[in-house]
Amino acid sequence: MNITDNLTLELGSYQTDFNTRLKKLEEQNFISRFWNKDESLWSESIAVASMGWLNVVDKMLEAAPMIEEFCKAKAISEFKHILLLGMGGSSMAPMVFQQIFKNKSNGVKFIVLDTTDPKTIQKVEKEINISKTLFIISSKSGNTIEVMALYDYFFSRLYKIKEERAGENFIAITDPNSPLTGLAKRKHFRKIFINYTDIGGRFSALSYFGIVPAALMGINVRELLERTKIMVERCSIRSTVFENPGITLGAAIAELSIHRCDKLTYLIPPELSSFGLWLEQLIAESTGKNNKGILPVHGNPLIAVDTYGRDSFFVSMHFASQQNDIQKLKSLIALRYPVINILMNDELDIGQEFFRWEIATAVAGAILEINPFDQPNVQESKINTNKLLKKVEQSGFLPEIEPIHIENTLHYYASPQEKNIIGEKIGGKLLLENFFALAKMGNYIALQVYLPEEPEVEKNLLDIQFSLQKSLHLPVTSQFGPRYLHSTGQYHKGGSNNGYFIQFISNSSEGLSIPGQSYTFGLLKRAQAIGDMQALIERNRKVLLIDTGIDYINGLNTFKQVIKKIQPVKKNTHRATIPFADKEEEMLVLAV
Repeated sequence: MNITDNLTLELGSYQTDFNTRLKKLEEQNFISRFWNKDESLWSESIAVASMGWLNVVDKMLEAAPMIEEFCKAKAISEFKHILLLGMGGSSMAPMVFQQIFKNKSNGVKFIVLDTTDPKTIQKVEKEINISKTLFIISSKSGNTIEVMALYDYFFSRLYKIKEERAGENFIAITDPNSPLTGLAKRKHFRKIFINYTDIGGRFSALSYFGIVPAALMGINVRELLERTKIMVERCSIRSTVFENPGITLGAAIAELSIHRCDKLTYLIPPELSSFGLWLEQLIAESTGKNNKGILPVHGNPLIAVDTYGRDSFFVSMHFASQQNDIQKLKSLIALRYPVINILMNDELDIGQEFFRWEIATAVAGAILEINPFDQPNVQESKINTNKLLKKVEQSGFLPEIEPIHIENTLHYYASPQEKNIIGEKIGGKLLLENFFALAKMGNYIALQVYLPEEPEVEKNLLDIQFSLQKSLHLPVTSQFGPRYLHSTGQYHKGGSNNGYFIQFISNSSEGLSIPGQSYTFGLLKRAQAIGDMQALIERNRKVLLIDTGIDYINGLNTFKQVIKKIQPVKKNTHRATIPFADKEEEMLVLAV
């Protein structure tokens, strides 16, 4: 079903319900109410205060000459590197622009740093000439712990070189009256870009948080914004529900979720993988609450199509010049999996997709009867982390936790309740089989990785994903911490309680001091992992934490070999029925 020239929806057995949903939205005068920010659509007054992104394109077009003038100034052109320090919504869109455009228009190397991993921070520091680097401190709240720790670290390094003139190497992007605004004034930052208070972090891609970094990369932001206006017009109040590319997309993903088809699985080329990360945060953090939501499955290895459960639907995105896996799409459609296909002309169309998916996510929230603009469970992990850091301040150490099993270099940790279920001193293979014993269709596995984001780590994770999906027939996501805490972390704790969580940590680099703090970056990262584990346990989630040891590559390899031994026990397979549109179809559910 073609909605627009570049959006195709193949919904199979869900098509009738989707059509009914669109008719209902039209009867409810949904588009007019949406653009007028009718709070009754979400039953939350916060909606009006969070929808400034609807009109931000025109505002940024007005600001474009000022932004371009700043970026083209001689003083800016003398910098050799630009390093953005951000987290979550403040770093995702710049990461997308960085990957897709690859600094095509100027010679300055743009780097996004959104981690507390000491090894990664040191690696970036070695890549840059710090006195010739422009630092972007990007934070809506102005007090994000990771961002401010990174700022303290690099400012102290630069202060040793330039003393009171260190602020010349810094600009800030933040909300008015945030702590960062005051700090930037005191330290004499080169520039402060004040964003709009009615735009949440994950909806900020087309605001100053995304457009200023894009302009500094040399991207033609005016052209990008003008093209985005085309999508704004197509989604506007002047359209009908049936021809609106944002409304129809949101209605489709919400309707699928209502029918328990709620695992949005990507079919996108490597060139767009960072857009997948941005979309992951937007959808998971916006919809994962009230024990419902849509889970983006990013980085999932695409193996035989018949290994996917009926809770999966697929989103294909690619440029017109690329040959996407057409045969894979045809196979999925033939098996009646829902498939959404989006075609872009070139890189400058990415702004349209930011806006389309923002509309779709807000629409899905209205249909699912949730507030897509808050993140009520994100704070839980932060509170636990802060408690642990206070204990570090008092004693100099993180509190010790007892492993339930040690095998080779791997230390396994779990809650006392989980320990009673999976046992101890029984070998890693049996421990994991017990952990997954009740896994069934509709569940998912999340790998939460507090290790350096390196190619060899990513390769091992991909192998682990492949083995788990092949053995258990469950979707497997993989995210690096602490990034996911500002993204899918909301879904993990606020969405449906159907996840199996495996966290990986390592004490390979506990050092790298944070100026003014009693803890290091390594201890901060470890506290964030343990704090999130505690938050998951408090929400009765099934979670294992695995310390890979000092040699984390060897530890991952060891764990990979254990995972490969897990086999579904056929005598325990059972039949289960799950809704498939208006039918009940028997599906094979594998349990180990």
